[in-house]
Amino acid sequence: MSTMRFGLFMPPFNSPPTQNPTTSLQRDVETIQLLDRLAYDEVWVGEHHSAATEIIADPLTFIAHVAPQTQHIKLGTGVVSIPYHNPLWVADRAILVDHLTRGRLMLGVGPGSLPTDAAMIGLEPAQLRPALHEDLDVLIRLLTEDEPVTVKTDRYELVDARCQLAPYQDPCFEMAVAATASPTGPRLAGQYGLGLLSVGATTKEGFDVLAHHWDVHEAEAAAAGRATDRSRWRLMGPMHIAETREQAVEDIRYGFDAFVEYTQKTLALPPVRIPGDTFEERLAWLDDSGWGVVGTPDDAIAQIQRLVDQSGGGFGCYILLQHDWADWQATQRSFELFARHVIPAFQPSQKRLLAAESWARSKHSELDAKNGAAIQAATDRYAEEKAAASR
Repeated sequence: MSTMRFGLFMPPFNSPPTQNPTTSLQRDVETIQLLDRLAYDEVWVGEHHSAATEIIADPLTFIAHVAPQTQHIKLGTGVVSIPYHNPLWVADRAILVDHLTRGRLMLGVGPGSLPTDAAMIGLEPAQLRPALHEDLDVLIRLLTEDEPVTVKTDRYELVDARCQLAPYQDPCFEMAVAATASPTGPRLAGQYGLGLLSVGATTKEGFDVLAHHWDVHEAEAAAAGRATDRSRWRLMGPMHIAETREQAVEDIRYGFDAFVEYTQKTLALPPVRIPGDTFEERLAWLDDSGWGVVGTPDDAIAQIQRLVDQSGGGFGCYILLQHDWADWQATQRSFELFARHVIPAFQPSQKRLLAAESWARSKHSELDAKNGAAIQAATDRYAEEKAAASR
């Protein structure tokens, strides 16, 4: 891949839940505004309804709110939990937001990650992935076809349903399917020609099957007669960086333990569970497992290159996991350091700049002498002219 894009996956993790939720949501808005100014490419916003930490209930509403407060950054749902909803209303609302944002919308879909969300509407975890497969077919037909859709499931019924608006983006906005460790996401992305959001890319399970996920994706796409595009493959992982490793560690003493407690005791999601009873044990696991980075820009570059190597051919976008490990000031600094020192390492502009610097240095001695001589000659001529004029 010649140019990698960069973004943020925002569940959001606003922890601990004793914080003011209104100001937490405002900080989420300000995070996206900061990333827009720093030229990040995209942000994906989650949907959750329980457990008190991930507090955006409708990513489409949030995107419609933040879009006028930003200029360039693309805004995606990360993700809409399709089995929770009637696909007709998901399609209709997504088309509306696509128009309101003038084509900056991306639609990420998934089965839902918080089992407490599903439990409140009577769904078992085992139902969610089959439901996603069933509903995704209906959703895509509603978004991309003019023919009415009639379907009946045990969760909803559509009778001659159609969307009255076409998407702003022609023929449709980009769609992506979330994947953690199971092959469900890669299979669906391949079957329907969608992008792939590997949100478990740096977990042990996700990292081990990373290249396999793309193989599954390619096989399913080939069977469906669809092309694949690695630029539409996004890999996610958490990081916090500072000028030194010591500073980064000190920064996350602010909120890392609260995040770990959430993964251990509240979030019923085994792939995202950090073991350990003390800060030191938990940090050691983070370092040893490779799930996240707490360190310097060089450490961040090494992590992304590790993912490039493991992917078996590269990917299109690296998305940071948003979290409250550090306070707001240190978090902003981490985003700034990442934009300044990490992003350029994976884009052509740095290669050209380094080549220009190398060429200039190779000419330095020769041109420095010539330029010095030219300056001295001009000085000497002026002195001679002044002397001649005074005679």
